[in-house]
Amino acid sequence: MLNLPKLYAITDRQLSNCSQEEIVRVMLKGGARLIQLRDKDASGVELLEEARGCLKHTRYVGAVLIINDRLDVALAADADGLHLGQDDIPVEEARGVLGERKIIGVSTHSLKEFRAALATSADYIAFGPIFPTKTKLNPHPPVGLELLRMAKAVSDRPVVAIGGITPDRALDVINAGADSIAVISALYPMPDKLDIMSKPDVYGGVRAFIEAMK
Repeated sequence: MLNLPKLYAITDRQLSNCSQEEIVRVMLKGGARLIQLRDKDASGVELLEEARGCLKHTRYVGAVLIINDRLDVALAADADGLHLGQDDIPVEEARGVLGERKIIGVSTHSLKEFRAALATSADYIAFGPIFPTKTKLNPHPPVGLELLRMAKAVSDRPVVAIGGITPDRALDVINAGADSIAVISALYPMPDKLDIMSKPDVYGGVRAFIEAMK
């Protein structure tokens, strides 16, 4: 079974006000070793350039870089893996292109979708949102910790919990069965004292989750 770090950090240019490469450098400095490159607004050319830049840093420290959605970019950049949503290319089609050695994950939002994902060759299954989340414009209803426990009980591979998870909730989510916690917005906390040059404390956000799950 794939052994995932407990923190699954996800990049966001809008929340960070930084380049993807800068975000990844800071996340790695904070201790993140599993990072998803997520950029819904970038073109294929832009995302490929971002991915290649980020891979230089992740490979230097032995971290894993997963590309969100874009099979073409994951293949061209020779990234470590690909994460797929319910509306993306099917897992088996992606597997046929990327091969057996690449990591493929898939998002699920109900036990029905989770069980369907178990019938694929996905290396891990993301389940959520666990709690209410503001990251997406039209989020799915929260599944909660009890459904997370039920999903883990039937799973034969790692379960990645996602959605509305904060450092103070992280340990409860791990105890409910999550092998890893995927985080977006909570990794970008703003400093207490704001000024015109303020940027989110990505390093502090990563450290807060790692310390909470020790």
